[in-house]
Amino acid sequence: MRPSTLRALNRAAELTRQNRLTEAVLIAEPVILTADFYEGEEIKAWLVSHVADFTGETKTAGNEKGTD
Repeated sequence: MRPSTLRALNRAAELTRQNRLTEAVLIAEPVILTADFYEGEEIKAWLVSHVADFTGETKTAGNEKGTD
């Protein structure tokens, strides 16, 4: 994944945690839409493995699914 793509995704995650979803989408959407097939697959994998970056949630020992 290009460094600029990763920076945009990280910034979008930061904005989402701050409840600034509109700004997050404005930053991430163009990057996602212009990605080629291979980078798109990397973006999908990154998003799946970094869900907590967007939600701000962390797993606890007795709470594997993130629910109480």
